[in-house]
Amino acid sequence: MLRALDVLFSALGLLVALPLLLLLFVLGLLDTGSPLFRQVRVGRYQQPFTLVKFRTMRPDTASVATHLADASAVTPFGSFLRRTKLDELPQLWNVLKGEMSLVGPRPCLFSQRELIAERAARGVFEARPGITGLAQVNGIDMSTPVMLAETDADMLASLTLSAYVRYLVLTVLGKGAGDRIR
Repeated sequence: MLRALDVLFSALGLLVALPLLLLLFVLGLLDTGSPLFRQVRVGRYQQPFTLVKFRTMRPDTASVATHLADASAVTPFGSFLRRTKLDELPQLWNVLKGEMSLVGPRPCLFSQRELIAERAARGVFEARPGITGLAQVNGIDMSTPVMLAETDADMLASLTLSAYVRYLVLTVLGKGAGDRIR
């Protein structure tokens, strides 16, 4: 049921947001010359997939977890994208392809070994990673791996249709701050 909603909402989202996606792509092209950011992340069953987002940092920025990135690498346009969460829109494509869900644990990098171990111990990788979820709407980010893994597991254990919709609505309304940058 939730996968059907993922497909429906991501397809509608991509269709409705197409003009905005094109505008953000052009503005990103002017900002960094490379508007899309692609990064291999840990997916369902710990399989790799390539996450797509709008670029918010300079193209020469090291590929590290956001909480380890240097805040000076964020461009002014990138700051706007992060604040409004518009940088996440291209991930609707990942959802449509089945690599992600709209709601689930945020996908981490393979270099985040502590978080991977904590999530594996709690069965979190049985689910598709998501764009948003309980941790995101509560401001819990990847800088606290144990708390994040526990929160992800709690969310997945109690993920109902109403919770799925609630996390989406809270995210659209701006709840949660996203990953912190040092």
